[in-house]
Formats: sequence, structure tokens, C-alpha cells
Amino acid sequence: MARDQLHQSHFRRRKLKNLWMQFLMTLATVIAIGPLLMVFFHIVALGLPSLNFSFFTELPAPTGEVGGGMGNAILGSLVMIAMASLICIPVGIGAGVFLAEFPRGSIPRTLRLVIDLLASLPSIVVGLYVYAVLVVPMKSFSAWAGTWALGILMVPIVVKTTEEVLRLLPFHYREAGLALGLSRWRVICSIVLRSRRKAILTGIFLALARIAGETAPLLITAFGNRNWPSGLGEPMASLPVQIYNYAISPFEDWHRQAWAGAFTLVSLVFALNLISRALMTSGGTRGGELGG
Repeated sequence: MARDQLHQSHFRRRKLKNLWMQFLMTLATVIAIGPLLMVFFHIVALGLPSLNFSFFTELPAPTGEVGGGMGNAILGSLVMIAMASLICIPVGIGAGVFLAEFPRGSIPRTLRLVIDLLASLPSIVVGLYVYAVLVVPMKSFSAWAGTWALGILMVPIVVKTTEEVLRLLPFHYREAGLALGLSRWRVICSIVLRSRRKAILTGIFLALARIAGETAPLLITAFGNRNWPSGLGEPMASLPVQIYNYAISPFEDWHRQAWAGAFTLVSLVFALNLISRALMTSGGTRGGELGG
């Protein structure tokens, strides 16, 4: 009888502790997610009603006038992101392959250290570097400078993702290719990279989401332009910089368009993250998968 009472007493204490911990975990989750949801719904509430066709197709209206859009900024962002991707994705994948397949030695250790340092650099520092190296010698802001700033921010994410996912692939797949008489680089290109392409694409989309919303480096490299993009050697508008300029302006219509631009930018980043999540859950990050 006494043993049963002791057992019930311990059971009640464990149940109370479990309920208390569940409450604390729920509270911590609400505290973590709550502000993010508030920001998201605020952007949707103010930005979605401000969207219209002219917002995506027209140039900004003259200062102080109502109307216009951010078509040039949206196009400029897409151009610089596309150029940064074309230049830096092959470099990032190549460096990631090198670090994963040839991990020993002073060169891989040094390269890994450099990549870690680049990944931890604040974006404004990258912007200042590109400003000193490209903008000052050229005596002009340009889309090329903005492209290189975004590319420098993009490379370490692609490198680290590629290295990690390739290292997850069991070594017997490589051994099978070598046993068939394939060269080391043929094994890497035909077996290793092909089997991990979904996971690598996941890293690429995460890198695109990372650079899509960058403002500080573009503010001091590409600067901005109220016209349609005319060349990579000229200053070019971008959506994050345009949102910043409109947000600090004294004009109510520009504030409205800034919220519309924020909604557009958040939607873009959200879509990129959804794509990367879909690639993850489709099985592309499992170590033994060769399909896809």
C-alpha cells in the first residue's frame, strides 16, 4: 500500500514537471516566432494593398509626385543577382568540391579558413572593400561593383554547403567508380556531383535568398539610378536600396511604395527558401541517394 502511494506521488510529480516543461517550451516558441509573425503580417497588411501593375512596370515618379513604380529597381536586382550567380556559383561549387575531395594539406586548410572568414564578414565590410577596389579606381558607382559585392557574400555559402553535402556521400560510391577504371575527376563529375545535385541546389537557393535582401553593400557600390538599367558599367537601381530610400523620405506615397517593395522582397526570399526546403525534403540531402 505504501509502495503504491509512493509510486503515485512520484508519477504526479513527474506529470507536473512534464506539464511545466511543456509550458516553458511553448512559451519560448511563441517568444521566438511571435515577433517574426508580427513583422510578416505587418508587411502583408501594408504592402499587399499597395501593389499594382504600374509598381512592377513603371519608373519612379519625380520627387514629390504621386505614382510611378519600382520596375527599374526590381529589374536591377534581378540583373545583379543573376550576374553574381553566373560568376560565383561555379567558383563556389569548384572550391567546395576541392575541399571535400582533397581535404588534407596546407592549401585546403588555408582555403577553409579564408571561406570561414568570408562567411563571418559583415556585408557592409564587403561593400567597403569593393568600393575601395572597384568604385574608387573607376571613379563611378556601377552594377559591376554591386555584382562583385553580392558575389563575395554568396561564395562562402555555396562553398560550405557543397563541401558538407559531398562529404556526406559514402566513400564506396567513389570506390565503385574507381574500380570501373574511371579517373578521379570523372568520378567526381559523373558520380559525386550528380548524386548530390539536389543538395547543392539547396545551398545555391539559400545563397540567393541571403543576397537578395542585401542593402548596405549595394548602397556604396551600385548606388542607384532612377532610369532603366542601361549597362553594367553604370549605377543601377536595386530593390533593397530603393526601399531604404523611399522609407526615409518625407513623402507618404513613397512610404506606401516602400511597403509594397518590402512585400515583394519578402515574397522573393520566402519563395527561394520554399524551393530550398522542397529540395531538402525530396531526399536530396540523404547521404546514400543517387537518384534525383
